[in-house]
Parts: sequence; structure tokens; C-alpha cells
Amino acid sequence: MTENIKIGALVSGGGTNLQAILDACDNGQVNGEVVFVGSDNPRAKGLDRGRACEIDTFTVDYGEIIRRYRDGALTETPPADFNLREVWQKQSLFGAQADDLKVEAFLTTRAIAEKRLLEKIKPYKVDLLVLAGFMRNLTPYFIDRFAADPNHPNIMNIHPALLPAFPGIDGYGDTFRYGCKVGGCTVHFIDYGEDSGPIIGQRAFAITETDDLASIRRKGLELEWQLYPECIQMYAQKRLQLVTLTHTVGGSSVRQRKIVKIVQVPETQ
Repeated sequence: MTENIKIGALVSGGGTNLQAILDACDNGQVNGEVVFVGSDNPRAKGLDRGRACEIDTFTVDYGEIIRRYRDGALTETPPADFNLREVWQKQSLFGAQADDLKVEAFLTTRAIAEKRLLEKIKPYKVDLLVLAGFMRNLTPYFIDRFAADPNHPNIMNIHPALLPAFPGIDGYGDTFRYGCKVGGCTVHFIDYGEDSGPIIGQRAFAITETDDLASIRRKGLELEWQLYPECIQMYAQKRLQLVTLTHTVGGSSVRQRKIVKIVQVPETQ
């Protein structure tokens, strides 16, 4: 029988995906327990969902840290183990023309916030961290300390588009504006990029002539609430295996890509 895993959740807003996960844990669809709900936003309604279930909640106010840094009023310094150049080299969010001062400000404030986040999370010893509408990119500083083994990722995210199409904050809006005939959602492990980590699962829906942005979002959310618990359960059952595929392109160029292979449930479970 599959043992329950300890799940931590991060939210920024209403937390409807969090609610789907909570419900799935409660009804046995997921062999797991959400042990904390954290947020970057003190007013996130997702925190209320956690409190309603008597789950520990906490906030690391990213916005306040960023404002105080910008105003020169932030007395807190970056963590002693933060290496700006190392994190910058790993982070794939920035293009060649990125403004050095802006990148430094971004990574420095993130490191300060993420150090607080790691301190809040550490006592819970969670098996899996789920981003349920968490609207902050986690940097290599956080990822390397929480998910220490790159071959066994344990930070999961849900995205409102069929990746690799339309990464970023407005997947359904981008899908609609592009005139796509099919939309969908994706659950993936995170890496150093923006919505670029190995894909675990996807669900798709047709877009008709009568659909507008609101109806596309409704269709997508309904699938998200089904897909996310399913992917978490596969993680709980140890069915997700990360493998590296090597492809030869054009007879000479070699490309490697990490993908998630879904394996059968072991007979003992």
C-alpha cells in the first residue's frame, strides 16, 4: 500500500488548485497530506483555504522586500551562501541584453526572500513542494537547496497552457490571442527556466468559435483541478522517473532533453 507523502503548497492568489489538492487528499485520491500553505502575498485567499482545514500557514512578503530594496531601506543582506555570479549563470530567465543592475536586484531580493522561505519550509520535511498558483519564479538559489538531487526533482508546478507553447504568466490569454483551436494545461517539474521543466502530464480541450477568454479559462481550470491531483498521486506512488534522451538533429547536432517517464505501480503497492 502506498504510504502518504508530506506535501507543502505555495500560493499567491485564490488557491483553487490548492483546494483541488486538499479535496483529493481528503477523499483518498491522493496518498498525501498537505502540511503547510505558504504565500508571497499576505492577502492570498489560498491562505484562508489552508486555515479552514487547520493547516499551518505562513507568508514571506516578496513585495515588501522588493520595495525596501528599491528604496534603499532594506537592512537585510543576502544569505552568506548566495553567490550572485553562480546563480546568474544558472538562471535562464535573462537574455543577452538583460540590464545588469536589474538582474542583480532581482536575484538579490529573490535570495533574501527564498532564504526566509527555506527557513519556513525546513521544519516540515516535506516530500513534495507544489506550486499552486505561486506567481514567483524560484531561482537556482532555492532550487539547489530544496531539490538537491537533480535526478529526483520534487518541486511541481501547473501551467495554464500546453507547454512548451506559451510559458509565462498568461497562458490562457496567450492561447486565446494567438487563435489556437486547442488549449490546455500542463503539470511539470520546475528547473532553472520559465515553465521549461520536464512535463509530467497534460490535458487539452477544444476551442470553438463561441469561446471567449473567460470560457477558455473555465475549461482550463476544470482540467487543472483533475490533472494536478493525478500527477501528485503518481509522484506518491513513485511512478515518475526522470530520464535523459539524446537526439541527433541534422546528422550532426546533438541535443539532450530530460523527460518524465511514467512507470507502472509496483506490485507491492
